[in-house]
Amino acid sequence: MSHLLHIDSSVQGEQSVSRRLTARAVEGWRAAHPDGTVTYRDLFADPLPHLDPSTSAPLSTILIDEVKAADTVILGLPLYNFGPPSTVKAWVDHLVAVGQSIDADTGAGLLGDTDLVAIETRGGGYGPGTPREGWDHAQTWLTHGVSLTGLVPRFVVVELTMAETNPAMADLRELAAQNLAHGQAQIDRLWESRQIAV
Repeated sequence: MSHLLHIDSSVQGEQSVSRRLTARAVEGWRAAHPDGTVTYRDLFADPLPHLDPSTSAPLSTILIDEVKAADTVILGLPLYNFGPPSTVKAWVDHLVAVGQSIDADTGAGLLGDTDLVAIETRGGGYGPGTPREGWDHAQTWLTHGVSLTGLVPRFVVVELTMAETNPAMADLRELAAQNLAHGQAQIDRLWESRQIAV
């Protein structure tokens, strides 16, 4: 039976674009895996403690086992101050553990059988040619941060999510809507072939 680990991290609650997009992705995954099961973790509502040598091992085991049990992880990754939420950083720190997610003898990652889909939302524009091109440090960090475990994230990125609420970005609302629609279409295609096969 297929199993999904759904992780949100946004502090925005019902206003969160990343939460709406991860929910859409979970809906698509459920359609493609009607007999599948889902575990949900909200890193904002239930934040993880930072690494502590005296207490971290049991929690790391729990978090790594959650990933090992999942065929797919859907991670909501809003961009905060040009990087990932600190709660996501704590989650990744707990995942990197020699002997559990990394083979102690070979150094090989042990989580590579799990598909990690990161749905990243950016309030502004960070693409090629924009003033803040290269300022998104969440995507490259996540790729490198989980690499030792064998996880290889694939990304769906939606930009300009603040255009609807920020008057200074009013002239970008049409572009933001196009960007959102493109991201939604990417999400809808994630498990499209499996839906057809079912």
